Amino acid sequence: MLGMLLGAALAARSADVDVDEIMRRSFIVGKVVDSRGRVTMTLTNARGTRRERVTTTISKRQPNGVDQKRLIRFLEPAEVKGTATLLVEHTDGEDDIWIYLPALRKVRRLVANNKKDSFVGTDFSYGDIIGHKVEDWRYELVESATVDGAETWVVDAVPRDAEVREESGYARRRLWVRKDNHVAVRGRFWDTGGTLLKELEASDVRAIDPAEDKWQAFRLQMRNVQTGHVTDFTFADLEVGIGLDDRLFSERYLDEES
Repeated sequence: MLGMLLGAALAARSADVDVDEIMRRSFIVGKVVDSRGRVTMTLTNARGTRRERVTTTISKRQPNGVDQKRLIRFLEPAEVKGTATLLVEHTDGEDDIWIYLPALRKVRRLVANNKKDSFVGTDFSYGDIIGHKVEDWRYELVESATVDGAETWVVDAVPRDAEVREESGYARRRLWVRKDNHVAVRGRFWDTGGTLLKELEASDVRAIDPAEDKWQAFRLQMRNVQTGHVTDFTFADLEVGIGLDDRLFSERYLDEES
């Protein structure tokens, strides 16, 4: 009886919450007019061996306020220095992903099916980095929960069709979205076979543009529970609203120094 009552109470609360709107707000919460910063990527394998990569990242929000362009350029170590990735979102079509490989002096365009691939050897996929389109998923409010002292909505997301499932590499995602600022501070990801694949923890959440109510987690940790490999992203020196030129976000610029 108690279980039935709790279930009915949750259903009543769910009816008052627009889950799609929660996810739309979460999708754009960190998309400022433009930005520049540094990201340190620490990769740790199951034996505890660590490797560190340093990148510079620039981004620019497109006029529709939803799509974003982002250029990530690797600065060190030597074996990845000069590698650059350009990510361009398109709400009404396929996102564009280009990668420049300095050893080959060649720009390669990735196709939609590459979104499930590892982002330059990390535990994040290209889809995780560019973002999973809100409209490609069906959502269900599971419960409310407290994460690091913040109240969150716990939301399950499943692909709308087999194509999204295949391209993303996920059969299901579960996200903990903060109620005060819509930042996703925790995530769980299941592979297409239905087995838990990765766990995300996001912390050090800061307001990066208070006037537009934009927020970002300055530390992201993704753990592959199947391999024991872990990737930490740490953001630093973030500048917002600096007036970046659109020409910086072009395929031709990938092999140039920023």
